[in-house]
Amino acid sequence: MLKPDENRRKALFDAEARLSWVLAALAGLIGAAAFMHTAGYFVTFMTGNTERAVLGYFHDEPDLAVAATGLLVSFLSGVVVASWCRRRYWSGHPHGPTLLTTLCLAIGSAVDTVLSQADTDRIDLMPIMFIAFGVGALNTSFVQNGEVSVPLSYVTGTLVKMGQGIERHVSGGDYADWLGYFLLYASFALGALLGGLLSMLVAGWAMLITATTVCLIVTGFTYLHLDRHGPLTR
Repeated sequence: MLKPDENRRKALFDAEARLSWVLAALAGLIGAAAFMHTAGYFVTFMTGNTERAVLGYFHDEPDLAVAATGLLVSFLSGVVVASWCRRRYWSGHPHGPTLLTTLCLAIGSAVDTVLSQADTDRIDLMPIMFIAFGVGALNTSFVQNGEVSVPLSYVTGTLVKMGQGIERHVSGGDYADWLGYFLLYASFALGALLGGLLSMLVAGWAMLITATTVCLIVTGFTYLHLDRHGPLTR
């Protein structure tokens, strides 16, 4: 029988952990696409959107304040709808939210294709609203006991937990106390880096289509393999 520390070390690299890295990188890529090809909209950074929604009027930027409020509502709606779908329809597919994210990315890409005929390098706010909804849904991909166990785009919380884990390791704990959070953070940062590099080569609509394709592949894998053979969490 494996000891608790050995179980934790093994869990660092199991199928669930590897999927979390892929989805965190996807969140970083989506965030980069939204930020680099728009007026600087955040779809993964709700702290920043909250401050913009409140402080935009003090900087004579009411349009950004309204946009930030809309993104907050879209993100929260994605969390609520995905959580409801998990409870009602996805009991056998714990990673079902990736399906909703893929759908939102596809809709956002289609809307952007229609709206960007005059300017193929910029993404308008409307498709970004769909993207924010999809990212909110994506954050419900890992749930234990009814609560999110792996917040994919909540980088602040990940860093706080990693810092606490480092302190526990220094105080006599194990590297497993912080390594999982580091890998999740590094995956998100890598996705953002790839998104930034991709933005230098292609227009915004192509980035959205790329993210949609990657999300579709991940969704297919989770539905056909991981959810059927891997651990189920509800």
